[in-house]
Amino acid sequence: MKNTVLHKADTRGHADHGWLNAYHSFSFASWYNPDRVQFGTLRVLNDDTIGAGMGFGTHPHDNMEIITIPLEGDLAHKDSMGNESTIKTGDIQVMSAGTGIQHSEFNPNADLRTKLFQIWLFPKTRNVTPRYQQITYDTTEQKNNFAQILSPNPDDAGVWIHQDAWFHLADFEAGFSKNYELKKEGNGMYIFVISGTITVDGQELETRDGLGITDFKTLDIKATTDAKFLLMEIPMTY
Repeated sequence: MKNTVLHKADTRGHADHGWLNAYHSFSFASWYNPDRVQFGTLRVLNDDTIGAGMGFGTHPHDNMEIITIPLEGDLAHKDSMGNESTIKTGDIQVMSAGTGIQHSEFNPNADLRTKLFQIWLFPKTRNVTPRYQQITYDTTEQKNNFAQILSPNPDDAGVWIHQDAWFHLADFEAGFSKNYELKKEGNGMYIFVISGTITVDGQELETRDGLGITDFKTLDIKATTDAKFLLMEIPMTY
């Protein structure tokens, strides 16, 4: 029997700092909800809009897998490992913070905002050597398909992390449906709708809604309208 938890878009935490407009699916910074601390190993899902020329100054992380998915605009990155790069729509970035890193992120454009998801997962192994990876994927692969953008395996499609997790992006036309089969027994799924409306085993999800599901083997996902969404299969224990 499947178990689900529904997080409607308007129940998320919200902080508008002027330069940063952030929505939090899980407790973050000044927003704390004891019922929304994490979903399995998924600790943070932030939906951020960064103003032109603004960003996060250098700050530390450790023992966390940090995934950044740009949705609009560019994000410039610098870190204590010596990496300097800019990511844009169609790129995926991951940092395994491990024993500790410092990094900064900012919008390099003077007249354009940047939108992104930043996602944190607890790692399978603590105190690993910090690492950075960035790829560009073919966005056409997600048309009426689950395009894998992250896995535990360096030889698989997408980036890899120190956790038994698989992420997929999908872009479904209205009326299209497809079954998702669980990769690893005991994992759960958190589905986040980027735009449009979908149903997951009959549960309707609208733009920016999130749905956590456990105790399942397959999911029937159907687009009610043209829709884009992110699937995050993650361990429920760590």
